[in-house]
Amino acid sequence: MKTASPLRLAIAGMLALAVAMGIGRFVYTPILPGMMEELGLTPADAGWIASANYLGYLVGAMAAAGGWAHGRERLLMFSGLAANALLAALMGLTDTMAAFLVIRFLAGLASAFVMVFMSSIVFSHLVRADRNDLQALHFGGVGLGIAASSALMAVLVTDHAGWAAGWLWSAAISACGLVVVVWLVGSTSTANGVAGREPPLPKDDRPLLKMIVAYGLFGFGYVVTATFLVAIVRQGGGGRVFEAAVWMVTGLAGLPSLWLWQKVAARVGLYAAYALACLVEVVGVAASVAVGGHAGPLLAGVLLGGTFIALTALGLQTARHLVPQAPRRILAMMTAAFGIGQIIGPIAAGLLAQASGNYVLASVMAAVVLLASGLIAWSAAPKSP
Repeated sequence: MKTASPLRLAIAGMLALAVAMGIGRFVYTPILPGMMEELGLTPADAGWIASANYLGYLVGAMAAAGGWAHGRERLLMFSGLAANALLAALMGLTDTMAAFLVIRFLAGLASAFVMVFMSSIVFSHLVRADRNDLQALHFGGVGLGIAASSALMAVLVTDHAGWAAGWLWSAAISACGLVVVVWLVGSTSTANGVAGREPPLPKDDRPLLKMIVAYGLFGFGYVVTATFLVAIVRQGGGGRVFEAAVWMVTGLAGLPSLWLWQKVAARVGLYAAYALACLVEVVGVAASVAVGGHAGPLLAGVLLGGTFIALTALGLQTARHLVPQAPRRILAMMTAAFGIGQIIGPIAAGLLAQASGNYVLASVMAAVVLLASGLIAWSAAPKSP
């Protein structure tokens, strides 16, 4: 069986994450304002739909961490990409709240399968080839997908297309992405390693508990702006083209973010880099509502895109550093904490926005939670060299 080169696999991983995460999960953000206007959805409705997707992602990630999928990673990853395209099309063919909740839950499940199984394929071969430097290319796919979805929305806006067109064209792009990923991956499957039984996680490890809490708070804090940023621009009267521009800036900033923050971590340490990235994101979240004109949303897009992908990776790296003997168990635990934060965040923010009439209180809440995440992570750093 012929195995694809590490670079080819990293590019395949980038495209798979662009489809499943950048488009499959986050295209909801630039399409959301149109759905709210044309369907009469409230901010609370929008929060529930977003949380259904994050709940699906949590369920999918936890299920994927089990041993039942061993040997089926490639098939499940391709199936997740196909489901992602189909579910995006279904979003554009319905207009009921119940259908939105079910479809977005299933889309979250599909995107989790792609993230976990594609990453397992790519990383296993990168480790074997000693090319861990290509991990940043793989994760850059999230930013690429966000940028692609914003370009799509800019085109649709100039054509005065409705919200449903955004979902249908996203489905078409996702289907094309599936074809390219299948071609790049070919018959390559996960490089098998020795799979021993992992020990249970330590119960009284305070640094580990702090990182789990910090990661959950990060999931809560980042997702508020990641869900409502374009809606904030719409409420401020920025214009449809500017909405697409803000989301494109977010995606473009995400492309090199992991590479950049890995450099920072190499200089100041993982925990300090995590805390610093949280602080930078706090500035972006606050700017989305505190800085007027075009500057606030653009700054928010740059700082959000430039941190949230990297923070996701840095948090997992700190956990693996604390519990190197149980990587799958700690991945599942961190994913659970992060997922719970993601589920609660949009609901709380949507309810606050609906009650107050704007997104100021919701964004302040998110900024405070992100600041707490960074401070807790900073305090979790080992005190001895």
